[in-house]
Amino acid sequence: MVLNFAYHFVQGDGGIRALLDYQNRIEKTRFQLDQIRAERQQLEHRVYLLRSDSLDPDMLEERARAVLNFAAPNEFAIVIE
Repeated sequence: MVLNFAYHFVQGDGGIRALLDYQNRIEKTRFQLDQIRAERQQLEHRVYLLRSDSLDPDMLEERARAVLNFAAPNEFAIVIE
């Protein structure tokens, strides 16, 4: 009976192995969350630069060229998908 309890203490759904697995999953999820937060901050910054009260001419030109598919006659356009 003691061996049965010891086995389930280590291998069971609420055992040590499950705890270590949960901790590993939490760590991976936190890493993903940090990456998503960094990406969101970058996107928010780009949106801020496009607002009318803080309009950045370079950012406006970049977006206009991308949306309108425009390039000057003396420029080369390299499309990366």
